[in-house]
Amino acid sequence: MGNDLALVMSQLEHTKRIDKKQLVEAIQAALVSAAKKVFGVGQEVDVEFDELNCEFRAFYLKEVVEKVDDPATQMGLSDSRKINPEAKLGEVVRVRIPNEQFGRIAAQTAKQVIVQRVQDAERQSVFDQFQEKVGDLITGSVLRYEGRNLIVSLGDTEALMPAREQVPRERYSTGERMKFMVLEVRKNSRGPAVLVSRAHPDLVRKMFELEVPEIYEGIVKIESMAREAGSRTKIAVRSAGDDRVDAVGACVGVKGTRVQAIVDEIRGEKVDIVRWDPDPHTYLANSLSPAKISRIVYSGADMSAKIIVPKDQLSLAIGKKGQNARLAARLTGTKIDIMDEEQYAGEERAQMDAQFAQLSDENGDPIAALGAKETEGPASTPAAEGSEVPAEMRDEGAVQGETPEAPELVQDGTGVPVIPPSPIVDEKGAEGEGQEKE
Repeated sequence: MGNDLALVMSQLEHTKRIDKKQLVEAIQAALVSAAKKVFGVGQEVDVEFDELNCEFRAFYLKEVVEKVDDPATQMGLSDSRKINPEAKLGEVVRVRIPNEQFGRIAAQTAKQVIVQRVQDAERQSVFDQFQEKVGDLITGSVLRYEGRNLIVSLGDTEALMPAREQVPRERYSTGERMKFMVLEVRKNSRGPAVLVSRAHPDLVRKMFELEVPEIYEGIVKIESMAREAGSRTKIAVRSAGDDRVDAVGACVGVKGTRVQAIVDEIRGEKVDIVRWDPDPHTYLANSLSPAKISRIVYSGADMSAKIIVPKDQLSLAIGKKGQNARLAARLTGTKIDIMDEEQYAGEERAQMDAQFAQLSDENGDPIAALGAKETEGPASTPAAEGSEVPAEMRDEGAVQGETPEAPELVQDGTGVPVIPPSPIVDEKGAEGEGQEKE
């Protein structure tokens, strides 16, 4: 009997992954329940396990008293000394229960308790096993669909992949093996429920840790990543400590073997590996690759940036349905506004016009005010007699001296006026007499 019991316990321990100590406790609880089923609930029963002989022994527990009031829990001193010669009043005596006293009903009760305890221990073992794997990758095979949910076999148990954790463009066939990420482990009445995912961004992160030894060893660090499952993923990496290591090259691998293995596992989803940089301008430019950037206007106060690109690069920078810009914004944590050079120039002109209009509202029309200031000035009034003309207003070409009087006009005999010769003014300003020429 002992050898058979040891063989059964060994098989349960290996197949169900249940600790031997848990099995022993389960059988002890089953025997106690069976004994109370036969001898009454008030009967105190103790079960011990002999590891050497791999045997269980059940005992009644009775108190030694002078007068027995309850035979189920008490024993007289004389009867107790037949079992233990050194028994004293007030002590507890253990009375062996023969195995023959356990009838068919007791055996059935013990079986049910053992099965229940083994199932509970198995569920706890599965829960503990997968609780340690939350956030890790695990390989499983597709079993079936239940509605929109997918049931996956993980060997020891079955896992559930809800519709929200499935990749929209992927189709799953029965028996197909693939990698999943363990999201959560829950306890319920039917056992532990394991939730897995194929759409979580960390699925790609864990794949890079498996495929790239430099990431696993900490030489290359993944700073950030953004994913739209089934379509495209952007991942930013940098060298951690050793500048001689090319972080992007390490992730790509020789002839792209490392990144290609990841792309094959996620069914052709595009993966962009960009170089992380502490300078936000450089980091933003890298995150929008393969588009070429002309200029970046970055605002650290509200974590926003205007990206100016050539007109022929605008659609490439934005991406299909805005995907490239959307992933770059999530990767860098920056609000991005992409425009071409003409749009940015027009926006700058509009801003300047708005500022000019604001100044006009506050201070009046600046051009009209400027014209008024230019036309205003001192009125040109004749100088008063005796007042000296300022030097800056003097005419340097004016004749100095007294002004000669105009000669009187005379008429000849026919009544025609005779124009006299012009007066001659010498260098000193004196008037000279005119001489007629012959």
